[in-house]
Amino acid sequence: MKRALITGITGQDGSFLAELLLAKGYQVHGIVRRASTFNTERLAPIYHDRHEAGAALFLHYGDVSDGAGFRRVLDLAHPEEIYNLAAQSHVRVSFDQAEYTADVVATGTLRILEAVRDYAARGNAARFYQAGSSEMFGAASPPQSEATPFYPRSPYAASKVAAHWYSVNYREAYGLFIANGILFNHESPRRGETFVTRKITRGLARITLGLQSKLYLGNLEARRDWGYAGDYVEAIWRILQQPQPEDFVIATGESHSVREFLDLAGAHCGLDWTKHVETDPRYFRPTEVNALCGDASKARSRLGWEPRVSFEELVKMMVDHDLELARQERTLTSAGHKVIERGVAQP
Repeated sequence: MKRALITGITGQDGSFLAELLLAKGYQVHGIVRRASTFNTERLAPIYHDRHEAGAALFLHYGDVSDGAGFRRVLDLAHPEEIYNLAAQSHVRVSFDQAEYTADVVATGTLRILEAVRDYAARGNAARFYQAGSSEMFGAASPPQSEATPFYPRSPYAASKVAAHWYSVNYREAYGLFIANGILFNHESPRRGETFVTRKITRGLARITLGLQSKLYLGNLEARRDWGYAGDYVEAIWRILQQPQPEDFVIATGESHSVREFLDLAGAHCGLDWTKHVETDPRYFRPTEVNALCGDASKARSRLGWEPRVSFEELVKMMVDHDLELARQERTLTSAGHKVIERGVAQP
């Protein structure tokens, strides 16, 4: 049984990747940040108590800001594959928490690489995946490929660029199997509710069922290359199965605006979104990224990877999920229960 260690396992990508690896017969270890509230909701369908026979998913408290703690988990899990998905990944928030973002995204990766370097020096062969982001390209003209120079436009993006080059340097300096995946935007019903795509589908679903009246967004003209997270974790796994470590762009090759996303989501709800959506300057970034569109030719030819879920299917999937959540909320509200809406109270 192969063993894998995932940082950021409680996030959207981490949960999809854990499912994929378990289905492939892996023993999966994940690092979870300690919090006063449960943050493992996305893992509930696949988690079994470690005392049960056949349990293959094991969670450990830790944080990429704690190098010593990570080393202890690394020695305990003894993985052959390590996937670093941990991040403060909200781009707009990174402007408000720049130092924290850099510590987690950039220096956090460096801490892990140092631990992996020592782990390898003790005779433990492990393949390492570093999660990059299309935000690293920033103001670079699309389409963006592995050969496109980075031009980050946020503390998050700059921190991801640093993590990318730390990974390349450790690969070349120490001969480690380290690969970067530069993933363009990928979404699902598991996306956090403060990210624009989920904010749209959750908001429009609640408006459709009379649970709220307005939705406040930022730049509606920003264009992104949106794919399905479930497809993208398949590419992540394939990257670590290659004979040599390399870097890959993962994208659909299509670009759509936030406005187009609203058009599709509104149509699926049967709602004229223009009557309910308003612009709030707080959600604009100090430096905007206007257009991202990936060229994943290398991934298609070398990994044999293709996205399966179309943009239209993705939007409908997310809307259907959030309409069902809104129906459940309305039922509870009608029965006299007070429902605390997650993600509504924002700074």
